[in-house]
Amino acid sequence: MSALDLTALRRACRAEWTKLRTEAGHGRLLLGLVLVTAGVGAAVSAGVRCPAAGCGQDQVRLSLAGVTVGQALVAITAVLLVGNEYGTGLIRTTFAAVPRRGTVLAAKAAVLSGTVLVVGGAAVLASVLAGRLVLPGSGYTAEHGYAPLSLADGPTLRAAAGSVVYLVLVALLALGVAAAVRDAAAAVGAVLALLYLFPLLSHVVTDPQLQRLLARIGPMPAGLAIQATTDLRHLPIGPWAGLGVLALWAAAMLLLGGTLLRLRDA
Repeated sequence: MSALDLTALRRACRAEWTKLRTEAGHGRLLLGLVLVTAGVGAAVSAGVRCPAAGCGQDQVRLSLAGVTVGQALVAITAVLLVGNEYGTGLIRTTFAAVPRRGTVLAAKAAVLSGTVLVVGGAAVLASVLAGRLVLPGSGYTAEHGYAPLSLADGPTLRAAAGSVVYLVLVALLALGVAAAVRDAAAAVGAVLALLYLFPLLSHVVTDPQLQRLLARIGPMPAGLAIQATTDLRHLPIGPWAGLGVLALWAAAMLLLGGTLLRLRDA
């Protein structure tokens, strides 16, 4: 990439950062991401019980259960980053200022990724802390074979860090869909359907092989395998391989969105 292209990208990133931080809706969504993710995780942790006979559940995954809800707020934030501009017509001003549409999408992706990385990190950290405080009251104690949740534990750290990466990839997937669809409401519906359709189908079908296939190819079930810390050999897909599947979905949607962005009129 030439120095001119890098300068244009830096300027576009500054413009996108200004848009993101000055629009009140984005701030509320990102704050909601922290509150909802940690709150749902704490509620799930408080709602389970671990009897003396055995718990049978992954306490790390329980504490991070809020990610499955918080991802919707991430997706909406990403969609609005594109959809709002198409809805108001300001996208024409953006393209006039930065004629290379690939640069515009790259700038949006960079700013969105950095923001979700920070805010998602706070949400996941709060979830782990909530789990550490709440799960002992649900029976996840040393007497039952469970140490307090700690990021010093390798699998717990991998699950937590992977959950943050998961949220970033969901944001990029949603950004690509929004660039392709352009309409905010339609894009939100498409992203949420893509995320939640595979888990719903796996509960509808009865064939175990088909269930495993859906868990291996769906962006949400495959990506969330990164949260597992127990019984890894019985997972339909490994933690890092599952996150790789989600990364492929995100890359495909960004490629589709970027291609349509260049081919169509604003």
